[in-house]
Amino acid sequence: MASMRDIKRRKESVQSTQQITKAMKLVATVKLQKARSRAENNKPYFKTLYRTICSILSKTEYVNHPYLTSNGSNRKAVIVITSNRGLAGGYNSNLVKTITKREDWSCEDVDIYAVGRKGYEALSRKGYRIVEDYSEVINEPLYKDAIEISERVLQSFTNGEVGEIYMAYTNFKNTVSQEAELIQLLPLNLNPFDGMEVEKDDKVLMNYEPEAEEALSALIPKYIGNIIYGAFIEALASENGARMQAMDSATQNAEEMISDLSLKYNRARQSSITQELTEIIAGAEAIS
Repeated sequence: MASMRDIKRRKESVQSTQQITKAMKLVATVKLQKARSRAENNKPYFKTLYRTICSILSKTEYVNHPYLTSNGSNRKAVIVITSNRGLAGGYNSNLVKTITKREDWSCEDVDIYAVGRKGYEALSRKGYRIVEDYSEVINEPLYKDAIEISERVLQSFTNGEVGEIYMAYTNFKNTVSQEAELIQLLPLNLNPFDGMEVEKDDKVLMNYEPEAEEALSALIPKYIGNIIYGAFIEALASENGARMQAMDSATQNAEEMISDLSLKYNRARQSSITQELTEIIAGAEAIS
Protein backbone atom coordinates (compact mmCIF):
# COMPACT_ATOMS: atom_id res chain seq x y z
CA MET A 1 0.00 0.00 0.00
CA ALA A 2 1.22 3.50 -0.87
CA SER A 3 2.21 5.75 2.00
CA MET A 4 -0.03 8.54 3.23
CA ARG A 5 2.40 11.11 1.84
CA ASP A 6 2.29 9.56 -1.65
CA ILE A 7 -1.51 9.38 -1.60
CA LYS A 8 -1.78 13.01 -0.47
CA ARG A 9 0.57 14.19 -3.21
CA ARG A 10 -1.37 12.22 -5.81
CA LYS A 11 -4.65 13.70 -4.60
CA GLU A 12 -3.30 17.26 -4.74
CA SER A 13 -2.04 16.63 -8.26
CA VAL A 14 -5.44 15.36 -9.42
CA GLN A 15 -7.19 18.32 -7.79
CA SER A 16 -4.89 20.70 -9.63
CA THR A 17 -5.63 18.95 -12.92
CA GLN A 18 -9.35 19.10 -12.18
CA GLN A 19 -9.19 22.87 -11.78
CA ILE A 20 -7.52 23.13 -15.19
CA THR A 21 -10.11 20.93 -16.91
CA LYS A 22 -12.94 22.95 -15.34
CA ALA A 23 -11.42 26.19 -16.64
CA MET A 24 -10.90 24.71 -20.13
CA LYS A 25 -14.51 23.55 -20.20
CA LEU A 26 -15.75 27.06 -19.38
CA VAL A 27 -13.53 28.62 -22.05
CA ALA A 28 -14.72 26.08 -24.65
CA THR A 29 -18.34 26.78 -23.72
CA VAL A 30 -17.95 30.52 -24.33
CA LYS A 31 -16.16 29.96 -27.65
CA LEU A 32 -18.81 27.45 -28.69
CA GLN A 33 -21.64 29.95 -28.21
CA LYS A 34 -19.79 32.52 -30.30
CA ALA A 35 -19.10 30.04 -33.11
CA ARG A 36 -22.72 28.87 -33.17
CA SER A 37 -23.90 32.44 -33.53
CA ARG A 38 -21.57 33.02 -36.48
CA ALA A 39 -22.76 29.82 -38.16
CA GLU A 40 -26.41 30.85 -37.88
CA ASN A 41 -25.66 34.28 -39.35
CA ASN A 42 -23.89 32.73 -42.34
CA LYS A 43 -26.58 30.21 -43.31
CA PRO A 44 -29.08 32.62 -45.02
CA TYR A 45 -26.42 33.84 -47.47
CA PHE A 46 -25.26 30.32 -48.21
CA LYS A 47 -28.79 29.01 -48.80
CA THR A 48 -29.62 31.84 -51.20
CA LEU A 49 -26.41 31.33 -53.17
CA TYR A 50 -26.94 27.56 -53.25
CA ARG A 51 -30.49 27.86 -54.60
CA THR A 52 -29.38 30.41 -57.19
CA ILE A 53 -26.75 28.08 -58.66
CA CYS A 54 -29.18 25.14 -58.60
CA SER A 55 -31.73 27.28 -60.42
CA ILE A 56 -29.23 28.19 -63.13
CA LEU A 57 -28.26 24.56 -63.70
CA SER A 58 -31.83 23.21 -63.64
CA LYS A 59 -33.27 25.81 -66.01
CA THR A 60 -30.44 26.05 -68.50
CA GLU A 61 -29.77 23.50 -71.23
CA TYR A 62 -26.33 22.41 -72.37
CA VAL A 63 -24.29 24.39 -69.87
CA ASN A 64 -20.65 23.85 -70.77
CA HIS A 65 -18.44 24.99 -67.94
CA PRO A 66 -15.06 23.65 -66.74
CA TYR A 67 -16.27 23.55 -63.13
CA LEU A 68 -18.97 21.02 -64.04
CA THR A 69 -16.77 18.33 -65.61
CA SER A 70 -13.51 16.64 -64.75
CA ASN A 71 -10.38 17.85 -66.54
CA GLY A 72 -8.93 14.34 -66.78
CA SER A 73 -6.39 14.56 -63.96
CA ASN A 74 -6.34 11.71 -61.45
CA ARG A 75 -4.94 13.83 -58.64
CA LYS A 76 -7.19 15.05 -55.86
CA ALA A 77 -6.93 18.16 -53.73
CA VAL A 78 -8.30 17.91 -50.19
CA ILE A 79 -8.83 20.86 -47.86
CA VAL A 80 -8.48 19.38 -44.37
CA ILE A 81 -9.83 21.45 -41.48
CA THR A 82 -8.61 20.35 -38.05
CA SER A 83 -7.45 22.20 -34.93
CA ASN A 84 -4.13 23.58 -33.74
CA ARG A 85 -4.58 22.14 -30.25
CA GLY A 86 -5.40 18.77 -28.77
CA LEU A 87 -7.42 17.83 -25.69
CA ALA A 88 -10.58 17.57 -27.80
CA GLY A 89 -11.32 13.87 -27.64
CA GLY A 90 -11.44 12.18 -31.04
CA TYR A 91 -12.09 15.41 -32.96
CA ASN A 92 -8.85 15.41 -34.97
CA SER A 93 -8.28 11.66 -35.21
CA ASN A 94 -11.76 11.01 -36.59
CA LEU A 95 -11.18 13.53 -39.37
CA VAL A 96 -7.80 12.06 -40.28
CA LYS A 97 -9.35 8.57 -40.42
CA THR A 98 -12.00 9.84 -42.83
CA ILE A 99 -9.21 10.56 -45.31
CA THR A 100 -6.76 7.74 -44.67
CA LYS A 101 -9.40 4.98 -44.74
CA ARG A 102 -10.62 5.80 -48.25
CA GLU A 103 -9.86 2.59 -50.14
CA ASP A 104 -10.11 4.27 -53.56
CA TRP A 105 -7.43 6.82 -52.68
CA SER A 106 -3.67 6.59 -52.61
CA CYS A 107 -1.60 9.08 -50.63
CA GLU A 108 0.62 9.55 -53.70
CA ASP A 109 -2.35 10.98 -55.65
CA VAL A 110 -3.64 13.38 -53.01
CA ASP A 111 -2.61 16.99 -52.37
CA ILE A 112 -3.41 18.25 -48.87
CA TYR A 113 -4.28 21.85 -48.08
CA ALA A 114 -3.97 21.75 -44.31
CA VAL A 115 -6.00 24.10 -42.13
CA GLY A 116 -4.93 23.15 -38.62
CA ARG A 117 -1.63 21.87 -37.27
CA LYS A 118 -3.00 18.55 -35.99
CA GLY A 119 -4.16 17.48 -39.44
CA TYR A 120 -0.92 18.71 -40.98
CA GLU A 121 1.20 16.65 -38.59
CA ALA A 122 -0.90 13.48 -38.77
CA LEU A 123 -1.21 13.38 -42.57
CA SER A 124 2.43 14.28 -43.21
CA ARG A 125 3.48 11.35 -40.99
CA LYS A 126 1.31 9.06 -43.10
CA GLY A 127 3.03 10.11 -46.32
CA TYR A 128 0.54 12.62 -47.74
CA ARG A 129 1.87 15.56 -49.73
CA ILE A 130 1.19 18.87 -47.97
CA VAL A 131 0.86 21.55 -50.64
CA GLU A 132 -0.11 24.48 -48.41
CA ASP A 133 -0.26 25.04 -44.66
CA TYR A 134 -2.98 27.44 -43.46
CA SER A 135 -2.86 26.40 -39.81
CA GLU A 136 -3.09 29.94 -38.43
CA VAL A 137 -6.39 30.53 -40.22
CA ILE A 138 -8.41 28.31 -37.89
CA ASN A 139 -7.47 30.36 -34.81
CA GLU A 140 -9.75 33.19 -35.95
CA PRO A 141 -11.28 32.28 -39.36
CA LEU A 142 -12.25 35.14 -41.66
CA TYR A 143 -14.14 35.16 -44.93
CA LYS A 144 -11.11 36.52 -46.79
CA ASP A 145 -9.12 33.46 -45.65
CA ALA A 146 -11.74 31.18 -47.19
CA ILE A 147 -11.63 33.16 -50.44
CA GLU A 148 -7.83 32.94 -50.53
CA ILE A 149 -7.90 29.16 -50.13
CA SER A 150 -10.71 28.75 -52.67
CA GLU A 151 -8.79 30.81 -55.24
CA ARG A 152 -5.70 28.65 -54.69
CA VAL A 153 -7.49 25.32 -55.18
CA LEU A 154 -9.58 26.63 -58.09
CA GLN A 155 -6.39 27.71 -59.80
CA SER A 156 -4.91 24.23 -59.42
CA PHE A 157 -8.14 22.78 -60.87
CA THR A 158 -8.18 25.21 -63.80
CA ASN A 159 -4.52 24.52 -64.56
CA GLY A 160 -5.17 20.78 -64.66
CA GLU A 161 -2.98 20.02 -61.64
CA VAL A 162 -5.89 18.23 -59.92
CA GLY A 163 -9.08 16.72 -61.31
CA GLU A 164 -11.19 16.75 -58.15
CA ILE A 165 -11.41 19.00 -55.09
CA TYR A 166 -12.70 17.78 -51.73
CA MET A 167 -13.06 19.25 -48.27
CA ALA A 168 -12.83 17.35 -44.98
CA TYR A 169 -14.31 19.03 -41.94
CA THR A 170 -16.39 18.26 -38.85
CA ASN A 171 -20.09 19.07 -39.08
CA PHE A 172 -21.49 20.47 -35.85
CA LYS A 173 -24.82 18.88 -34.91
CA ASN A 174 -24.99 19.69 -31.20
CA THR A 175 -22.72 19.93 -28.18
CA VAL A 176 -22.45 16.15 -27.84
CA SER A 177 -22.51 15.18 -31.51
CA GLN A 178 -19.98 16.17 -34.18
CA GLU A 179 -19.59 14.24 -37.42
CA ALA A 180 -16.50 14.15 -39.64
CA GLU A 181 -17.49 14.65 -43.29
CA LEU A 182 -15.77 14.56 -46.66
CA ILE A 183 -17.61 16.47 -49.41
CA GLN A 184 -16.79 17.04 -53.07
CA LEU A 185 -16.47 20.66 -54.18
CA LEU A 186 -15.42 20.21 -57.82
CA PRO A 187 -16.49 19.04 -60.33
CA LEU A 188 -19.63 20.70 -59.03
CA ASN A 189 -21.93 18.17 -57.43
CA LEU A 190 -24.91 20.02 -56.02
CA ASN A 191 -26.60 17.89 -53.42
CA PRO A 192 -28.87 19.38 -50.74
CA PHE A 193 -26.98 20.51 -47.64
CA ASP A 194 -28.56 20.07 -44.22
CA GLY A 195 -31.91 19.05 -45.62
CA MET A 196 -32.21 22.02 -47.99
CA GLU A 197 -34.48 21.35 -50.94
CA VAL A 198 -34.58 23.06 -54.30
CA GLU A 199 -38.02 23.90 -55.63
CA LYS A 200 -38.99 22.14 -58.83
CA ASP A 201 -40.04 24.50 -61.63
CA ASP A 202 -41.30 23.26 -64.99
CA LYS A 203 -41.57 26.72 -66.52
CA VAL A 204 -39.67 27.86 -69.60
CA LEU A 205 -35.92 28.09 -69.52
CA MET A 206 -34.25 31.22 -68.19
CA ASN A 207 -32.45 33.85 -70.17
CA TYR A 208 -29.34 35.29 -68.59
CA GLU A 209 -27.47 38.52 -68.86
CA PRO A 210 -24.59 37.76 -68.98
CA GLU A 211 -24.67 34.20 -70.31
CA ALA A 212 -25.07 31.24 -67.94
CA GLU A 213 -21.39 30.34 -68.29
CA GLU A 214 -20.33 33.84 -67.27
CA ALA A 215 -22.77 33.82 -64.37
CA LEU A 216 -21.38 30.48 -63.16
CA SER A 217 -17.81 31.78 -63.46
CA ALA A 218 -18.76 34.59 -61.10
CA LEU A 219 -20.99 32.64 -58.71
CA ILE A 220 -19.20 29.30 -58.28
CA PRO A 221 -15.98 30.76 -56.77
CA LYS A 222 -18.15 32.70 -54.29
CA TYR A 223 -20.13 29.54 -53.62
CA ILE A 224 -16.97 27.49 -52.98
CA GLY A 225 -15.51 30.24 -50.81
CA ASN A 226 -18.69 30.41 -48.74
CA ILE A 227 -18.74 26.63 -48.28
CA ILE A 228 -15.17 26.77 -46.99
CA TYR A 229 -15.99 29.68 -44.68
CA GLY A 230 -19.05 27.85 -43.38
CA ALA A 231 -16.90 24.77 -42.79
CA PHE A 232 -14.44 26.92 -40.80
CA ILE A 233 -17.23 28.02 -38.48
CA GLU A 234 -18.71 24.53 -38.21
CA ALA A 235 -15.27 23.12 -37.44
CA LEU A 236 -14.62 25.77 -34.82
CA ALA A 237 -17.94 25.01 -33.13
CA SER A 238 -17.27 21.27 -33.36
CA GLU A 239 -13.78 21.65 -31.89
CA ASN A 240 -15.05 23.58 -28.88
CA GLY A 241 -18.01 21.24 -28.47
CA ALA A 242 -15.68 18.23 -28.50
CA ARG A 243 -13.25 19.95 -26.11
CA MET A 244 -16.07 20.94 -23.77
CA GLN A 245 -17.31 17.35 -23.70
CA ALA A 246 -13.79 15.95 -23.24
CA MET A 247 -13.01 18.36 -20.40
CA ASP A 248 -16.33 17.58 -18.73
CA SER A 249 -15.50 13.86 -18.83
CA ALA A 250 -11.99 14.58 -17.53
CA THR A 251 -13.42 16.63 -14.67
CA GLN A 252 -15.81 13.82 -13.71
CA ASN A 253 -13.00 11.26 -13.88
CA ALA A 254 -10.86 13.49 -11.67
CA GLU A 255 -13.71 13.70 -9.16
CA GLU A 256 -13.91 9.91 -9.03
CA MET A 257 -10.15 9.64 -8.61
CA ILE A 258 -10.20 12.19 -5.78
CA SER A 259 -12.95 10.24 -4.05
CA ASP A 260 -11.00 7.00 -4.44
CA LEU A 261 -7.76 8.59 -3.19
CA SER A 262 -9.58 10.09 -0.22
CA LEU A 263 -10.83 6.64 0.70
CA LYS A 264 -7.33 5.17 0.36
CA TYR A 265 -5.87 8.00 2.43
CA ASN A 266 -8.40 7.45 5.24
CA ARG A 267 -7.68 3.71 5.20
CA ALA A 268 -3.94 4.32 5.33
CA ARG A 269 -4.42 6.85 8.16
CA GLN A 270 -6.63 4.42 10.08
CA SER A 271 -4.07 1.65 9.59
CA SER A 272 -1.30 3.94 10.80
CA ILE A 273 -3.26 4.92 13.91
CA THR A 274 -4.10 1.28 14.65
CA GLN A 275 -0.45 0.33 14.32
CA GLU A 276 0.62 3.12 16.67
CA LEU A 277 -1.99 2.08 19.25
CA THR A 278 -0.84 -1.53 19.00
CA GLU A 279 2.77 -0.49 19.54
CA ILE A 280 1.82 1.66 22.54
CA ILE A 281 -0.20 -1.16 24.14
CA ALA A 282 2.57 -3.65 23.46
CA GLY A 283 5.10 -1.31 24.99
CA ALA A 284 2.92 -0.73 28.10
CA GLU A 285 2.46 -4.48 28.58
CA ALA A 286 6.22 -5.00 28.26
CA ILE A 287 6.95 -2.40 30.97
CA SER A 288 4.38 -3.90 33.37
